[in-house]
Amino acid sequence: MWYWIGFWLAWLIFRLGFRLRVVGRDRIKDSWKRGGVLIACNHTSYFDPPVVGVAYGRKTAFLARKSLFKKGFLGWIYPRLNAIPVDQDRPDFTSLKRIIKELRNGNPVLIFPEGQRTVDGELMEAEAGVGLVIAKARVPVLPMRIFGAHEAYPPGAKIPKFLTRITLCCGELVEFSDAELDVKGRKGYQAIADKVMQEVSGIDKP
Repeated sequence: MWYWIGFWLAWLIFRLGFRLRVVGRDRIKDSWKRGGVLIACNHTSYFDPPVVGVAYGRKTAFLARKSLFKKGFLGWIYPRLNAIPVDQDRPDFTSLKRIIKELRNGNPVLIFPEGQRTVDGELMEAEAGVGLVIAKARVPVLPMRIFGAHEAYPPGAKIPKFLTRITLCCGELVEFSDAELDVKGRKGYQAIADKVMQEVSGIDKP
């Protein structure tokens, strides 16, 4: 219940307050038929998770810093919004298992390959952990790129700039071959992550 309350509130805020536009809805709907899909998106703003959630239209799990689950209201609401706690300071195999379980159960999961918000709005290198998730879960990846969220609510800003247009563009679903996924070690996982980031960076602003 709380997820869908949050969903519709976010839908109203971004549609009315930021004129949210979604490009590639047909690709999103096609991905619904695939069950478990890893959604990979650039990360420039606190707005990114709800923007992707609204655009995707299905209940989606997303990752959030483990420390946020210990703070008052956020600690209460995040689990109810289908968030998965992740420890960014050290390897977190508990979270990895949860992500893979969600994907194998046919549920979409949102991940930001860069691992953190970019300060200047530019794309950064993907982290190898993304490749590890894909190699273990063996699910297709749906690349997305958000434009305008950094301008609307950049890191450090106290008040969002309402009426700044936010546009989410969806790329083509990426399928990895068995040969690409049958890798071990950081170098192999990084190659997978780099391919995902290339797909994200290849999405142009309409």
